[in-house]
Amino acid sequence: MHHLRSFSVAKLAKVFIRLSLRLKSTGRRPSAPLGTRILTNPDDVFKHNMWDHVQWTEEEKENARQKAEENSCVQIPLMEQGKILLEASHYWDKFYETHQDKFFKDRKWLFLEFPELLPPGSKEEITNRCVNDHQEAYPHRTGSSTDPETRHQHDEISSNHHRTVASNPQESCRRAAVEKNETVFPGQHASFRILEVGCGVGNSVFPILDSIKHADAFLYCCDFSQCAIQLVKEHPEYDDSMCHAFVHDICEEMASLPFPPQSLDVILAVFVLSSIHPDRIQGVVNRLSSYLKHGGIFLFRDYGRYDFSQLRFKKGRCLSENFYTRGDGTCVYFFSKEEVHDLFSKAGLEEIQNLEDRRLQVNRGKKVVMHRVWMQSKYRKLHRNPLSPS
Repeated sequence: MHHLRSFSVAKLAKVFIRLSLRLKSTGRRPSAPLGTRILTNPDDVFKHNMWDHVQWTEEEKENARQKAEENSCVQIPLMEQGKILLEASHYWDKFYETHQDKFFKDRKWLFLEFPELLPPGSKEEITNRCVNDHQEAYPHRTGSSTDPETRHQHDEISSNHHRTVASNPQESCRRAAVEKNETVFPGQHASFRILEVGCGVGNSVFPILDSIKHADAFLYCCDFSQCAIQLVKEHPEYDDSMCHAFVHDICEEMASLPFPPQSLDVILAVFVLSSIHPDRIQGVVNRLSSYLKHGGIFLFRDYGRYDFSQLRFKKGRCLSENFYTRGDGTCVYFFSKEEVHDLFSKAGLEEIQNLEDRRLQVNRGKKVVMHRVWMQSKYRKLHRNPLSPS
């Protein structure tokens, strides 16, 4: 009996060890950001749809620089540029009217790369839960060059949507604030607040809502496309006790936001700042940063300099250096690592992470490889100096 018991314990121990190793190998806790699939043998390139942390040769760098120089040598006339920039919201409205919520995929990878989106105490649970989606959802989704995140980089129907006023914490908090003659704003009851700018049709919104539904958290999301915001509000998982979606142009200097300064814990900007004219981006980041609490974090992911999508632009699509307009009228800028650092540093934020995400995307059907470059960054608003009057 003792021998059998010892055998069973030993067997269970071996099973436990194997499971532990398997969990580690599948990335339950990624050993490195931005993926861990490294191409070590060039002959294996077509075995997967994406390879991480790809190093460019000097020749590849020079070829990319030359292609960007060539496709930007002819710029769109200033008068036509003005029309494109003035009608930006029209072009995005048209885009969402055409594609509805079918173009982009939900960004389930968010919590692996940006665990700061999760309220304190919930990071471990959500990170472990979303790992199963990581390999397919991100970053190794597809090898097609027409994949939605490639082109623009732009998850229980809840009865909470029909909650009564008596059970709605937001309404209860609003009434209490009115009685105390305090400023009233949506989400003021929450201890953890997130803003996503350029939310589109909610491909980040609904994964975030699913992750915070049992937490004391609130999500704001905005886009300057009326059509996109309407689609967010019509989604069956939209819950106005947890989320406030609104139309807003982040480039408008005098436009107000539905919450006070220094009230946000996190700001998320995923493939949105690149759609703004480079001359206006600094002002946008400065204004948005003023709404972060001291210690709050700005999360950023966008296109990087010499990404495949920049190099395939034809002559005549360039608006200014590294800034282009697509065939549908929407615009895109390609950032360098140094520019990103300067952008957030000048807004008074300190660097936590500033990475160039260089990958090799593979179309295995057509035997085509594409060098992708994205920027991924995290910047924190400095904690208030206790000796400072402000």
